[in-house]
Amino acid sequence: MQFSIPPTAAVPALQERIDGKTKPPGSLGQLERLAMQIGQVQQSLAPALDRPHLLVFAGDHGAARAGVSAFPQEVTWQMVENFLAGGAAINVFARHNGLRLQVIDAGVAHDFGVRQGLVDAKIAHGTRNYLEQAAMSSHQRDTALARGAAIARQLADDGCRVLGFGEMGIGNTAAATLLTHHLTGTPLADCVGRGTGLDDAGLARKQALLAQAARRAALPADADPLTVLAEFGGFEIAMIAGAMLAAAERRMLLLVDGFIVTAALLVAAGLAPNIRDYCVFCHRSAEAGHLAQLRALHAEPLLDLGLRLGEGTGAALAWPLVRAAAAFLNEMASFESAGVSGQG
Repeated sequence: MQFSIPPTAAVPALQERIDGKTKPPGSLGQLERLAMQIGQVQQSLAPALDRPHLLVFAGDHGAARAGVSAFPQEVTWQMVENFLAGGAAINVFARHNGLRLQVIDAGVAHDFGVRQGLVDAKIAHGTRNYLEQAAMSSHQRDTALARGAAIARQLADDGCRVLGFGEMGIGNTAAATLLTHHLTGTPLADCVGRGTGLDDAGLARKQALLAQAARRAALPADADPLTVLAEFGGFEIAMIAGAMLAAAERRMLLLVDGFIVTAALLVAAGLAPNIRDYCVFCHRSAEAGHLAQLRALHAEPLLDLGLRLGEGTGAALAWPLVRAAAAFLNEMASFESAGVSGQG
């Protein structure tokens, strides 16, 4: 799959429009680069950030019961209930920043029934234990990718121009660690973090278990991203990757959250390297492996707040900056329109 922002006449026109605003050139720093990106994605001098959505994909991991997380697996479905009740951090931030929130059951080990606000896209009741076998079959992986893509395409059809991504799944930092290790070549020890709050003993156990999983799979250094995803990924991670690919195909701006969402992006970028052009990297996570991910993707995040919650919280917090970048491009006066003298 290949797609990219085409090098058209819009690029110099965008730069001229940005430089012509009533400010010294470059004085809005990273916001100017962000405005250029937004304009390029939409191929417009006056981009519109219509109907922004934040999708939270939830799924369980078979390896969670082996001790790779500080929290029991039941917390996944309990937090989904919290999302549906409007009580989680992402609900608060999305509500206050004007983002429409959707929760997707990608593979939670719980039966929710028909619920308002919950999209049932369940592949299975959690993945298999990757300490013993591949986390998912190739059919499950491809189905998850396709369901994520279908969700993004439907939103695009409904007029959505911006898609943010979040996740929930006890054990998914461990899965993201293995994905990051294999897809970036970073030593496993440099990718392992405390996740939901492991103490030193728990961290050591997590490191040992993930090393065991890597030995079990014995993947070559050049393993393709789909194989790596099937071996270690979660249904929520696979669905995010599929949604990202479809959203970029439809020229949507992608708001990339932290460690787990960026692991999904590594998969998507392995399939379509130019997807990075559509991505706003919203924050730098405190999770150890996120730095390796950002380095591999040559990404500079907007925020660095020490976050490690997930749920899409970093994306929601960065959203006002994205809006500000589009707003100055669309609304700020030019030297000519304001009658202000520019540089001589």
